[in-house]
Amino acid sequence: MAELAALEDPKTREVNERHGDDHGVNLTKLRALAKRLKTHQELARQLWATDDTAARLLATLVCRPKAFERDELDAMLRRARTPKAHDWLVNYVVKKSPHAEELRQAWLADPDPVVAGAGWALTTERVAKKPDGLDLAGLLDVIEAEMKGAPDRLQWAMNHCLAQIGIEHPEHRARAIDIGERLRVLEDYPTPPNCTSPFAPIWINEMVRRAGARHG
Repeated sequence: MAELAALEDPKTREVNERHGDDHGVNLTKLRALAKRLKTHQELARQLWATDDTAARLLATLVCRPKAFERDELDAMLRRARTPKAHDWLVNYVVKKSPHAEELRQAWLADPDPVVAGAGWALTTERVAKKPDGLDLAGLLDVIEAEMKGAPDRLQWAMNHCLAQIGIEHPEHRARAIDIGERLRVLEDYPTPPNCTSPFAPIWINEMVRRAGARHG
C-alpha cells in the first residue's frame, strides 16, 4: 500500500477522476509492480479487500483467476465501485475463470445495470471466441429493444456486443448495421483521430474492411 501511495500522481488522478476512477497511479508503473510481485493469490485477496482502486487494479494483475469461487467473483464485481476496477476484474479475472459462463448467464439477467454490463462483456467475448450455442438473433432482439434506453455503461457493453456480432458473423451483419443506424447510439461519441468510432455501423464496416485488407 505504501508503494502504491508513493506512485500516486495528482495529474494522473485528475484525468482518471473525470472517468469515475479515483486513483492516481500510472498504469505502466502499476504493471511493473505486478510483474515484480508475480502471482500471489492471498495478497490479491487482501488488496481487493482494501477498497482502494489502485490496490484493486493490482489485485487483478497478481491473482490466480481460477482460484476464485463463483460467489466470491460475484461479490467482488458488485463491490468493484469504479469503472476501471470493474473492467479489469471482468477482463483479467472473470474471463479466465471456470465460472465465466455461469456468471455470464446470471449477470445478463441482473437488475443492476452495471452487473448486467459485465454479463454483456462476457457475451461479447463469446461472440468473438466461442459463439456455438449462443442465440445471436435473440441477442440482437434484446439489443434492438433495450440498448437505446439503457444506462451508459450497460449501453456501452450492449453496443460492443452489437458491433462484435456484425464484425464476426456475416449472416447477421446487415441486421446489426441496420439496428445501429436506427438507434444511433454513440453516433456523436467524440473519437480521437486514428481511432475507430464506437458507433456500430462505422465500427463494423471498418473492422470488416481491415480484415479484408489483411486477407486480400
